[in-house]
Amino acid sequence: MSEFKVREDWMAFCLPDVSEAEVASIAEAVRSGWWAKGPRTIAFEKQFAEYVGAKYCIGLNSCTAALHLSLAAKDIGPGDEVITTPLTFAASANTILHVGATPVFADIDPDTGLIDPAEIEKKITKKTKAIVPVHYSGLAADLGEIGRLCDSYGLFLSEDAAHAVETRYNGELIGHHPRGAVSYSFYATKNLACGEGGALITDDEELAQKARVLSCHGMSAGAWNRYGKGGSWRYDIEEPGYKYNMFDLQAALASVQLERMDDMQRRRFECVDVYEKAFKDVPQLRLQKTPAYCHHSRHLYILRIVPEALTISRDQFIEELKARNVGVSVHFIALHTMSAYTRRFGYKPEDFKKAYDFSESEISLPLYSTLGVEKAEYVAEAVLDICRKFAR
Repeated sequence: MSEFKVREDWMAFCLPDVSEAEVASIAEAVRSGWWAKGPRTIAFEKQFAEYVGAKYCIGLNSCTAALHLSLAAKDIGPGDEVITTPLTFAASANTILHVGATPVFADIDPDTGLIDPAEIEKKITKKTKAIVPVHYSGLAADLGEIGRLCDSYGLFLSEDAAHAVETRYNGELIGHHPRGAVSYSFYATKNLACGEGGALITDDEELAQKARVLSCHGMSAGAWNRYGKGGSWRYDIEEPGYKYNMFDLQAALASVQLERMDDMQRRRFECVDVYEKAFKDVPQLRLQKTPAYCHHSRHLYILRIVPEALTISRDQFIEELKARNVGVSVHFIALHTMSAYTRRFGYKPEDFKKAYDFSESEISLPLYSTLGVEKAEYVAEAVLDICRKFAR
């Protein structure tokens, strides 16, 4: 068996995919003089709505803004409960607190990391007003079962699709004719990236109109154009809103990224193929399962170690990868173990044991469209080298 050779330079966990098309688009936007919300943002909203197959798209500065507005536009607030998953980034639950409601966690399916509909139903009370499922890592949550719960109990559905550009449920893109609202992220690490940015998708005209007004200080519709020749300086503040709107420099990048999506996704899947073939029969590793209803967007490559098959912990495994110059991450540290939530609600790790166990054994490997097969092969061999060296 040949000795593993450590590469000389550091391999980043994630890098954006920048072509000359993005550079030209952002340069054109800068030279146009319209840097705030303007024609490029409006054009991207139309482009993205058509892409997913929804009626309305509100371009925003983040997925966090979209999640917040989806609840605020439905008047969810103090005294209400909203169910979500503890295996997620803080924004999914923080935004529930931002509207004054109470986040209620439901545990996950350990094979996928997705929120478990059976666990959701256990948590529904008379105070429950909404469900915020997370399409974790690029897998689709079980929208059929979750939708049934929403219908049965009269609940609003606000999907967290931060990882789900190009994710499909039963063959259709997440966001295709949504029953409630869907929130997207275009953060620098996402499949479609513009540095910071997001979008709220809905087919509900009233929700879309209210979210659009709230996204820009509560100003009356069309007030963004008050400095243009056809605009008016006169406006009304309809609600005490927020400063959440997308602006044209973001849209200039996002629009080109969306046009390049097919090619970027193809290159992601080439790397995934390397990982899947390398890890499929390794007893020290556990692969994420993809439900039959789902097309995985491969935003993240999720790998779980099998603690009883190794002489080192997950954290030590990460250090071994870093020693081999491989950048990795964890998605996510279970939210119910964070001090902001333990202080408020008194949670213990075992309260959501499946999410906690998943969190404590998970490693996210490098996966991005500029990674390339050669680097993916290096990452795979680094993982296998650690498994061989520390096998129990």
